[in-house]
Amino acid sequence: MLDSILLKAPVYLLVFVRCFTLIMTLPMFSMRSASRVAKVAIAGYMAFFIFGSLDTSVYAPYIGEEGSSSMIYFLLLVGEALIGIIMGFFISIIFAAFSAAGQFLAFQMGLSAASSYDALSQVENPLMGQFFNLVAMLVFMQTHWFQKLFLGGLVTSFSSINALSIATSNEKIARFMMSGLTSLFADALVIALPVMGTLFLITVCTGLLTKAAPQMNLLSEGFPIMILVAFTIIAVSMPSIIDFFVRSFSKGFSDLENLFSSISGGV
Repeated sequence: MLDSILLKAPVYLLVFVRCFTLIMTLPMFSMRSASRVAKVAIAGYMAFFIFGSLDTSVYAPYIGEEGSSSMIYFLLLVGEALIGIIMGFFISIIFAAFSAAGQFLAFQMGLSAASSYDALSQVENPLMGQFFNLVAMLVFMQTHWFQKLFLGGLVTSFSSINALSIATSNEKIARFMMSGLTSLFADALVIALPVMGTLFLITVCTGLLTKAAPQMNLLSEGFPIMILVAFTIIAVSMPSIIDFFVRSFSKGFSDLENLFSSISGGV
């Protein structure tokens, strides 16, 4: 293992940098509680397994006798790091949609003040946002998307895109990221809209009843009712929500593959 790595150390380092930056930007691996030694070890093993079946002829003209000491090689390392960051950041955008849906629900339910630090998203997040984020992570692991990302998406990225093509495709990448941010809010609204619409109707009815009979003081009783109705709707619609999570992951990976294919000239 070490002999094959040492023989082509500059090329192996390029592969390692892409794998490492992908791991560092993925939602679960980017947590501070995750061991950095474990991240480096996982990236090293992934790079070794991918390195054996990789066509490195495209990098051969840019790695001369001086090996990894040239400025061109340093720019190649930066390009590989950007590719890994793009892949990890796009996966984080998919998870951010679920967290944003929970924030919308928490605001409508009156739980927006109940916020705490979310270890998965590494931001201050309401409880409903953390709940949807955790469910999305469990679905992501249960449906083997981690395996598809590492064994399929990462290997495919090496055969379809390299650091040299990043410099000429900045416009495509920028449009791809903007479309990802747009779909973030669209997916969050699709998840939260049924509960938000129901809670809005309950709020309107409570306001009308309070106006007709002020002595009933329904506004103070409305918050427990809204929370109970919201959790009931979430529990009933959970199978549909999980199915939407799976379809969101599938669409996100498909968009990522289409980006790599368009950059490499496959489309």
